[in-house]
Amino acid sequence: MTGFGKAESTVGNKKFTVELRSLNSKQLDLNIRIPGTYREKELELRSWLSENILRGKADLLVYYESLEPEKRMSINKPLMELYYRDLKEFADQVGLDGADMMNALIRIPDIMKPESADIDEDEWAGLMSVIREAYSRFDQYRKIEGSKLKDEFHERIGKIMELRRQLNDPIRLRNEKMRLRLKTNLEELIPPDKIDPNRFEQEVIYYLERLDISEEYHRLETNCVHFNDELKGESQGKKLGFISQEIGREVNTIGSKANDAEMQRIVVQMKDELEKIKEQINNVL
Repeated sequence: MTGFGKAESTVGNKKFTVELRSLNSKQLDLNIRIPGTYREKELELRSWLSENILRGKADLLVYYESLEPEKRMSINKPLMELYYRDLKEFADQVGLDGADMMNALIRIPDIMKPESADIDEDEWAGLMSVIREAYSRFDQYRKIEGSKLKDEFHERIGKIMELRRQLNDPIRLRNEKMRLRLKTNLEELIPPDKIDPNRFEQEVIYYLERLDISEEYHRLETNCVHFNDELKGESQGKKLGFISQEIGREVNTIGSKANDAEMQRIVVQMKDELEKIKEQINNVL
């Protein structure tokens, strides 16, 4: 789910800035950008972040500003000495002036080497403290987002429940129209005095049973209540996703049995609310 946290602090002679941000994603996709000096700690850091972030496309950015001059390169003196002897010997043999020998030496590969960058454990501990502070702010941001998301879920489930109640009148009218349609069609083929009332009622019951949604109607309510109950505790995205699938199954079955324009209109509205719920479930841990 979305989140952002930033922290700054001075550790030794360095001012560290840490940013942690995430976007929505079903899985954890963690990207770490950290100065090369601390690269050997990346696996440890990645493991710690994975245990805490759990889900989202997350980026950790760590950079620093040196408050004192840093020596980044050093001279490989033993190697330089060997090259110097060879160059001087060659210069003496051919009678060359050795004035530019220093310029030639520093251009030789491996003469200049990076300064040794062993990690200072005290400095790393200080940096981890800054990272934990950024994570704390990041987590607080996500909790605020989660609270808003919970309110949205309650609102959309409430709309589905209201739309479910709006099915009552269309169901009753549909059944009446079905009865009238069957009677009209039958009377076009058979004189009214030849129609067996009992057989007619049996046929009506047969057709209405095929369109009956009473089970789906009640299971839809049960699943919506279950969804809201899960929101009261420590909700898990996978569990809410499963319940939303069950809600969708009941809504789809009601739609397939509707055989009525008004009922179909209500079903489309329920599906629209449910799709918005499913989109946001990807943001729930």
